[in-house]
Amino acid sequence: MKEIIIGLISGIVSGTGMGGGTILIFLLTFVNGLEQHIAQATNLIFFIPTSIIAIIVNIKNKNIDIKLATIISIFGIIGAIIGAKISINTDVNKLRKYFGIFLAIIAIHEIYTIIKENKKLKKEKE
Repeated sequence: MKEIIIGLISGIVSGTGMGGGTILIFLLTFVNGLEQHIAQATNLIFFIPTSIIAIIVNIKNKNIDIKLATIISIFGIIGAIIGAKISINTDVNKLRKYFGIFLAIIAIHEIYTIIKENKKLKKEKE
C-alpha cells in the first residue's frame, strides 16, 4: 500500500512539472528505507513512463519548444552519463548529504521566488 501512495504522490507532482522524482527519492529513502543509490535508480525507471505521458499532454497543448527541448535533451543525456558514473563511485552517505543540500537549495530558491512575487504583487496594488 505504501508503494501505491508513493507512486500516486510522485506521479501527481511529476505531472505538474515540479520534479516528482525528487519527491520519489525522498519517499523511497525515508518511508521505504531504500539505500540512496537504489532510490535514485528506481526514480530513473519511474521517470520514463511519467515523462512520456507529460510530453504527450504538453505537445497536444503546444507547450513545448521542440528545438530547445532537443538541444537540452542531447546535453542532458551526456550529463546523465557523467552523473551516473559519479553516482556509482560516490559513498552512499555522501550521496545522501549531497541530495539533502540539493533539496535545501531548491527550497531556498522557491521561498525567495514566492517572497519576490508577493512584493511585486503588493507594488502593483499600490
